[in-house]
Amino acid sequence: MLADNLEGLKNARLKSFQLVGFSFQVQYNPMRITSTSAKIDRASIKARPCFLCSANRPEEQNRVLFENSYEILCNPYPILREHFTIASLNHVPQEIGTSFAHFLEISKALPDLVTLYNAPKCGASAPDHLHFQSGNVGFMPMENEFDTLKSRFGIELSHKPQISVTAINDGFRRFIVLESDEKESLLNAFKPIYKYMKELVGGEEPMLNILSWYSKGWRVMVFMRHKHHPWQYDAEGDQNILISPGAVDMGGVLTALLEKDFNKITKEDIKDIMNQVSMSAEGFEKMIHYLTNLLK
Repeated sequence: MLADNLEGLKNARLKSFQLVGFSFQVQYNPMRITSTSAKIDRASIKARPCFLCSANRPEEQNRVLFENSYEILCNPYPILREHFTIASLNHVPQEIGTSFAHFLEISKALPDLVTLYNAPKCGASAPDHLHFQSGNVGFMPMENEFDTLKSRFGIELSHKPQISVTAINDGFRRFIVLESDEKESLLNAFKPIYKYMKELVGGEEPMLNILSWYSKGWRVMVFMRHKHHPWQYDAEGDQNILISPGAVDMGGVLTALLEKDFNKITKEDIKDIMNQVSMSAEGFEKMIHYLTNLLK
């Protein structure tokens, strides 16, 4: 399955949209439809065996054990040339509040890969089993365009010797960037972000996508989400666009599952989709005010 889907990935079509200071790409990759369109309502999850638990995985699927806590697996539905799923040994719900330290440790251990987290209802196809993903660096436009985004759209919330915290609203996405070579500083900076987002949803796991890569220190991007799917995902007829953004999409590469969507999608569609699924500009301003007072 992995071999077939990697072969299909070689033939995936890609087109780019250039904006002022940054860009988006759309990848036509029909092999991803099984993962991206997976049903994640409680009834569907309860009715199916967990495909990340070792007892339910194919015998052929090998693993690399990480710190006796996680299993690194090849993702059989890759978006990237190197695409891994990093699943907890325990069947526990997807929750970054209790696993952010693990996320950082994995990111540091895999410096040639970008590590990502998709929360339930915004990209995770297995919200019942804690897992991260990693993929080859250089794939997402965000990686190469970050300095421009930061200088053009960044608002510095805190700049100390041990950590830098920046808020960015580029008109498409709203996110917070944490930069540090100290794990404890990152953990302390992430806590109020997570607390604020969790309170917005009444104590449930908040809607977040997170990207991290490590090179002499961590750069962590925390994307605030408002919706799982844009209205186009469930629309009928010509208005339908089957795109459901996760962390890679927020990083600048949207996956189109259907050729019709790849052919017709426009820059205006991308902006509309990103704005729908991201925290509102007004909500982001309130969050910035909250964090600025805490991080002084």
